[in-house]
Amino acid sequence: MSKKRHSKPRFQPRAAALMSRTASWSTNRRLAAGIAALTILAGAAGLTAYLTAGPEEPTEAPAPAATSSPSPAPPAGSGSSGSVGSPPSTHDPVEFAKAAAGTLWSYDTRRITQQQHLAGLKAWMSPETKYTDWESVASQVPDPTLWSRMHDNGQYATAKVSEGHMPQAFTKALGDNPGAITEAYVYVVTVSGKQSIAWRGGGAGAEGRAVTLAVQCRPDHNCALSGVSPRVAP
Repeated sequence: MSKKRHSKPRFQPRAAALMSRTASWSTNRRLAAGIAALTILAGAAGLTAYLTAGPEEPTEAPAPAATSSPSPAPPAGSGSSGSVGSPPSTHDPVEFAKAAAGTLWSYDTRRITQQQHLAGLKAWMSPETKYTDWESVASQVPDPTLWSRMHDNGQYATAKVSEGHMPQAFTKALGDNPGAITEAYVYVVTVSGKQSIAWRGGGAGAEGRAVTLAVQCRPDHNCALSGVSPRVAP
């Protein structure tokens, strides 16, 4: 069934400019520490090179509200997580990654502030800072100025996750050295789905999304988010 798209809101040119800049962001700044640590432990040089290489011409549209400036971690007690759901209680990295991707693709600027949204995402992160990259997650969120403009236009987004899997290069690395996972317990998972965006006045649109996440799942703890890869691993 065809989807009707309405005229875009006033902030769209600014959002489009931010979108175009994401392709040239520094890989080092966005590299998930958990992915890097695990691939080094596993000796998976091929996977490391794949995940840390500069981004290719994107096949999926980048997140519509990403920002090129780093977002600080929200301070303790910065407010309710609002529309950001709580992380699921699971030991399955794929199921956790699917839930995390859906959360990253969802927001509601009508109900919560940018800092409250970040605080909600912070609750998904692993407490083991050695294996986390908060900045790679926070960079998925609009900066305060853009968030304010989106709020003025009543913009919100929902997500529908369709599939999640561990990339072939990652599973091969584990097969070559299965014991390596027992230090960090960080798994690489690629998730695909669809993000639907709406704003005041009946404006709406939808497009496909894909993201590769680093997820930590220790045997005695529920899974937690470690970071977001700078590129999508098949």
